Amino acid sequence: MELIKGGVCAAQGFTASGVHCGIRKNKSKRDLALILSDSVASAAAVYTTNLVKGAPLVVTKMHLANGKAQAVICNSGNANTCNANGIEIAEQMASLTADALGINKEDVVVASTGVIGQPLDITPIANGMPQLVSALGDNSDAAAEGIMTTDTVMKEIAVSFEIDGVTCKIGGIAKGSGMIHPNMATMLVFITTDCAISPELLSKALSNDIQNTFNMVSVDGDTSTNDMVCVLANGKAGNAEITEEGDAFNTFMKALNTVTVHLCRMIAGDGEGATKLLECKVTGAADEAVAKTVAKSIICSSLTKAAMFGADANWGRVLCAIGYSGADVDVNKVDVSFISAKGEIPVCKNGAGIEFSEEKAKEILLEKEIVISVGLNSGDASATAWGCDLTYEYVKINGDYRT
Repeated sequence: MELIKGGVCAAQGFTASGVHCGIRKNKSKRDLALILSDSVASAAAVYTTNLVKGAPLVVTKMHLANGKAQAVICNSGNANTCNANGIEIAEQMASLTADALGINKEDVVVASTGVIGQPLDITPIANGMPQLVSALGDNSDAAAEGIMTTDTVMKEIAVSFEIDGVTCKIGGIAKGSGMIHPNMATMLVFITTDCAISPELLSKALSNDIQNTFNMVSVDGDTSTNDMVCVLANGKAGNAEITEEGDAFNTFMKALNTVTVHLCRMIAGDGEGATKLLECKVTGAADEAVAKTVAKSIICSSLTKAAMFGADANWGRVLCAIGYSGADVDVNKVDVSFISAKGEIPVCKNGAGIEFSEEKAKEILLEKEIVISVGLNSGDASATAWGCDLTYEYVKINGDYRT
């Protein structure tokens, strides 16, 4: 496994672009992105669990019913959710894209992100389509920028890996900064690979992977309406198509997980107003379900997040989050430590406080990346969740998000 450049354009046969078409008022920000495979690809996606779903998700789910796709069109600045004509607009986006590219409308994945309940005018998208198509090339960064909303950094990654001696590549871009909570977060993730894999196995790989990656991320406890993770696999690498589980499938899963974990960390670390990436590692759980429940509860705790913002080693808030998580845990066995580039400091042993240096703890918690290490000492299962601190800036950003 090797980290490479290129994002969603790293894999053979994929190009991308991003332009400003006029959906967003700020002309310096791209608001329309396109990803294209030069051939029809195996495709799979997972969607938000929110009962309120954006129109683009409804359309995309219909288009991916056959497990195939060739292009992704995505706008930022408007979620196209809770609109009377939302489905019509999403279908128009697909048609405009298909016509401009000379492909089938049903092979277009549609996505939107931004303000909910605001009508989306198709005119800027139609006007921007010629420029968007003509800009297609090795432009993963432009596409990554085009899907951003309150994100402060572009999120992209790519890796190369080998299957049966054949070099394959997989890369992705993502947006996500706020309205993010376990069980799909506001995130959009688009992943491309030149590995040959059947739609059925691709769907299985993605569905399995998100349980330990995107479903373990929280910024603010709000589950969005437009979340989607989509993978396209066009088989251009030339490996024998993966059609069953085995060594090749496991290798692909590892490569996919490398990409998704990286994007999870970037999303959590770029939480709205965030100053720190929090990673909660739970070990010694009776089973995986317990480990996940505990990790999620801690990473979602507003009081714990606020303590991390203030670099306050208030470990009692971690124990509190474990206690109300609903997990079957023996709290008298729980150990807690805080870890960063400045070192590690144990703060709780067997569910009780121990002496530690507040000065050293402060030094550790002032770092940009903090690990909250929790040992349950009741089994062999483990889980990891990602989040961020809770800052004054989060309230400022969301207080006037629409206006």
